[in-house]
Amino acid sequence: MRGNLVTLGEAVGVVAATEPGPLAPGATMRMDFAGAEATVAIGVSRLGHDSAWVGTVGDDAVGRMVLDRLRAERVDVSRCRTDPELPSGLMLRERRTADRIGVTYYRRGLAGSRLSADDIDRAQIAAAQVLHLTGITPALSASAREAVHTALDCAVDSGVTVSLDINYRRALWSPSEAAAELAELVSLADIVFAGPEEAALLVSAASAAEMAEALAAQGPSQVVLKLGAEGALALHDGELITQPPIAVTSVDPVGAGDAFVAGYLAGVLDGRSVRHRLDLAATCGAFAVSVPGDWQGLPLRRELGLLTGADINR
Repeated sequence: MRGNLVTLGEAVGVVAATEPGPLAPGATMRMDFAGAEATVAIGVSRLGHDSAWVGTVGDDAVGRMVLDRLRAERVDVSRCRTDPELPSGLMLRERRTADRIGVTYYRRGLAGSRLSADDIDRAQIAAAQVLHLTGITPALSASAREAVHTALDCAVDSGVTVSLDINYRRALWSPSEAAAELAELVSLADIVFAGPEEAALLVSAASAAEMAEALAAQGPSQVVLKLGAEGALALHDGELITQPPIAVTSVDPVGAGDAFVAGYLAGVLDGRSVRHRLDLAATCGAFAVSVPGDWQGLPLRRELGLLTGADINR
């Protein structure tokens, strides 16, 4: 059974160093693109469900690369807009040492921040099974925040499941600004994803389980905490379910959290249990860290047993 997901946000070009060391003339770089919501859309599509990404890109090589790749991944970009005036954003990724990655964004006031309520197709949202939002998009600009709330209001009115990944970016807004906005989004979401540091923006609790309970008290029926090397846990209707990590060789940790979310939401669209969703999420996260890049390692449905030899579709 195919389900469908709609998400909205920003995608930027990525210029990434291919070898450890400081950036210097002659350094070898790789061109790519990244975006938390776009990664989720690709991950859900690769697992056999329909997905749509709504965003604004520049009328330039980066914008064309983003849209062409998303189309190749069978992600619906029919509601994306190309801005004729502003360029697409860029991210410069430096691998300063073998395990330390530095990131510099060039995004403020550029095409991605031009997302607005006018870009939201209410019929598209109302027809979805899941609307996925992140804490990145409302931090981009006032118009992007309005787009998030327009989509959210439509989903709530239409009975569409709302997923929210806290995904706090300190370069975009202060903790106090983020907490005020995110608290409102959490109260209207059905599923909330967060890491412990992100959850701490909204709740004060000693343990991950207590954080999940405190977040659930604000409204969502499902709270999922991404715990990195310690795995993950989910609180669903009062039941706490834990997920151990899947042991793999980590090549690039960037994008693992978004891959995890893609797997979990694909499990939602599959109509499977929370335990199955966590297993699928952990598997997708493990695939992601095993390959360079944000989204390249996301698995196809037929590949899910490669890491463990287990049948994830059981």
